[in-house]
Amino acid sequence: MKKLTLLTLFLCFGLSAMAQIEIGLQVSPTISGNRFIADDKYNFEKESNNLRLGVGVVADYFFAQNYAFSTGLLYRSKGSEISYNFAREDGSVISGKDDISLQYIELPVSLKLFTNEVAPATVLYFQVGGSLNTKVGAKVNNKNVINDIKASKRFNTFEADVLIGGGAEMQLSESTKVFAGLTYHRGLTNIDDYYKNLTNDKNFSLKNNSVSLDFGVKF
Repeated sequence: MKKLTLLTLFLCFGLSAMAQIEIGLQVSPTISGNRFIADDKYNFEKESNNLRLGVGVVADYFFAQNYAFSTGLLYRSKGSEISYNFAREDGSVISGKDDISLQYIELPVSLKLFTNEVAPATVLYFQVGGSLNTKVGAKVNNKNVINDIKASKRFNTFEADVLIGGGAEMQLSESTKVFAGLTYHRGLTNIDDYYKNLTNDKNFSLKNNSVSLDFGVKF
């Protein structure tokens, strides 16, 4: 038992000694859109993608020379302009065009794989993982309140997405690095309450999609 305890302590110490944490700041201009899981009869369409912004703190925890767990805390805006036009069972016609803007606090959890140097002081990285997101605000057609009801109540509080991306990282000094990359975020969960009730279709769902350009500096 004593040997096992000593071995465990030795391994923990070794991993701690090998581990290295790099913390930085990231800015992510984002092209955001939506996708639907809906019957064609509702005529839901994405009218356009919108330019949004993400910003926050990132952290890479290296457990080996070229491998790191990556996480952080980011504020990101999502959403796009959508339209719909359909007839209800009572014969009434429902139509509209909404510009959706959602704000989330994101907690990404991913694995980063780094290459060896491909140019002086420069490596490539590949990233795959997911993100747990909490809604902190919402607007529809640039309005916070619609018919005396907060726009944020139209949408679910939590969202999960999968992310995959890659980029390049350059060492500027002993403790400073800059990076740039491209990341695709694909929403996994339904973000909608309002449109599901509007169609009275329990199978309807609205999900976020986005592609971001990631720029940052790590210390």
